Amino acid sequence: MFFLNNKKGFTVFFITILVLIAAFGVIVNMTFVSYLQSKILRNAVSSSRAYYAAEAGLEDALLRFLKMGMPCSDPNTLLVGDALANVSVENISTSLTVLSQGHSFGMERTLEIKARVVSGEVSFCYGVQVGEGGLTMKGNAEILGNIYSNGSITGDSNTKIYGDVYSAGETGLIDSMKIFKSGSGEDDGNAYANTISGSNIENGAYYQNIIGTTAGAYYPLSPDPEYENMPISEEQITAWKNDAEQGGVITGYYLGGSDEDSLGPIKVEGDFEMDSNAVLTQTGTIWVTGDIILGSNSVIELDSSYGLDSGTIIADGRILLNSNVVICGSEGYKKAGKCYNNQGSFLMLLSTNNSLDPYSPAISSTSNSNAAIFYASQGMIRLDSNSYLKEVTGYVLYLDSNASVVYESGLANVNFVTGPGGSWEIQSWKEIE
Repeated sequence: MFFLNNKKGFTVFFITILVLIAAFGVIVNMTFVSYLQSKILRNAVSSSRAYYAAEAGLEDALLRFLKMGMPCSDPNTLLVGDALANVSVENISTSLTVLSQGHSFGMERTLEIKARVVSGEVSFCYGVQVGEGGLTMKGNAEILGNIYSNGSITGDSNTKIYGDVYSAGETGLIDSMKIFKSGSGEDDGNAYANTISGSNIENGAYYQNIIGTTAGAYYPLSPDPEYENMPISEEQITAWKNDAEQGGVITGYYLGGSDEDSLGPIKVEGDFEMDSNAVLTQTGTIWVTGDIILGSNSVIELDSSYGLDSGTIIADGRILLNSNVVICGSEGYKKAGKCYNNQGSFLMLLSTNNSLDPYSPAISSTSNSNAAIFYASQGMIRLDSNSYLKEVTGYVLYLDSNASVVYESGLANVNFVTGPGGSWEIQSWKEIE
């Protein structure tokens, strides 16, 4: 009997030990889980603190640099509560990169902002756009790109257009033109005007009246094209002028033959002249209150800091380009009268002059350039023989024999950078680590 009681007591004791061990295991497990959850929570809080510290560092740098015009030391340290942000800034003329690393109790978060100077994005949707003054093309002149004219379009022997051609309004006229598709399989090569005469059209003719014209297809009683506004507003031109003036004002500018110089942003009171073989690197918007005269074989190139952006030179007077003037984007001048391959950066020569005299137009050129845009919304642009440009917009356009305009597709959205007065656009704001 005593033996049985001892056996029962041992069993109870053993079960008690097992229960205690199990309870201890549960307690240890709950404690460990609680510790892990607490650690996860602390890390999450620290990570959030690091993130918001990094974001505060970015905003502080932007406020100092963009709004207050203050230089931002590199690197810069910002204390945000119990967290810390290390901020570095890379500013290259027209672009800005801000890197901010937030730190909090061993946790780190890194944010990055990229921004660029933006003054005006302009869409040149046509190789040539013309106001009510219309377009005249002489023998063998050609345009590779669409044309939109608020006036008549008149050609001569063997004048060629590759693309669509529009002449707006009830008086719209396309006369003596050869109009082709821009490439095999393309659906352009059409003509749109109230009246089409003496022309050869590879694709469709859309008209109210047609005389002596052959076409791939005929669409009578088509509505007249509507008038198009010029792509650059007066407000935008004024903004560019203001930005140029913020860089300073000088009286006249002359660059001698074979000399080299850098210029911009700047306002030039008086005339601007470059002699033969002179080379100018444009570092900001230039506004000239007088005439611009570019001697033969002179070169203007945008500074490399423009990147894929484009630049502007404005003249209140006339712009005259003599033979073989070379205009380069930010890709730069290659020597021997050539630019490096264009990557989408252009230089626009803009005249606010209103001369319609073909012997003294707002802009006249005999140059060859793979990065030039001409703009004269109130005056005439005349391209002499062998001129070669990317885009032309004018109230009146006159192309002499063998002149050529070759439209660049990237001109549909061109960003023109200005001087220090230009606004900044945030391109990206993201976490990188």
